[in-house]
Amino acid sequence: MRMIMNNIKNFFGFIFLLFFSVTINAQDFTSCNLVNKSTQNKEQITYKVYYTFAGAWIGAGVATFTNKLENYKGKPVYHIVGDGKTLRTYDWFFKVRDKYESYIDTSTMLPYKFVRRVNEGGYKKFNIVNFNRKRNSASSNDGVKKVPPCVQDVVSSIYYARNIDFNKYKKGAKIPFSIFLDNKVYNIYIRYLGKVKLTTKHGVFMTIKFKPLLIDGTIFEGGEKMTVWITDDDNKIPVHIETPILVGKVRIDLVKYKNLRNPTKGVLKMYK
Repeated sequence: MRMIMNNIKNFFGFIFLLFFSVTINAQDFTSCNLVNKSTQNKEQITYKVYYTFAGAWIGAGVATFTNKLENYKGKPVYHIVGDGKTLRTYDWFFKVRDKYESYIDTSTMLPYKFVRRVNEGGYKKFNIVNFNRKRNSASSNDGVKKVPPCVQDVVSSIYYARNIDFNKYKKGAKIPFSIFLDNKVYNIYIRYLGKVKLTTKHGVFMTIKFKPLLIDGTIFEGGEKMTVWITDDDNKIPVHIETPILVGKVRIDLVKYKNLRNPTKGVLKMYK
């Protein structure tokens, strides 16, 4: 049981990186002025996290992403908050309360500030990253580091990438990208697998399918072993993620949403 909960705990530390890995495009990342067409003020998306061990799927936690229009240092921003937590049935054993935040310029979709608060079974971590666009640098609790001109954090990347047009890519295309996390720049890629109809426990969707390259870590094996599906519409929201980990497998499912910007053409049916 301890091994199961440790894997669940570690998973929440990477959950936002997983969502980020869904939809990044290197060509679009060379532009620092992408026009937002996919998200809006008061959007909220909720996921359920499942873990399987010895063939049984366990509902282990939930993750919610919210978007709120605010003002940051005199500029309009989308204040994105991602909350990950274990369900109450697991709190007595290993309580997880993780919170990630990003303040994103509404005109460029580039982040000014990234905040990470981790509370996992007594282990706590707090980190703030401030991006200097003129100097191409990122400063945090760990110091100052040079970064690519249009660098994203792991939360802002999701919302930036949701505006990309995937119709120009052929099946099998390898799309490189980079992220800034824990004072490091990571260069990885996703492999586009085409468009498919997907049925999950929570709904039926028309989707775009990918396999992101994973970096060897505490719970993931390196390589193209994760599979991700996002809605094939102008919202481009992640609906399903599957990946093996060192012990068992993890699955993330979209369970509900509200205040989406565009018609939900990719959502054919949602089950209650």
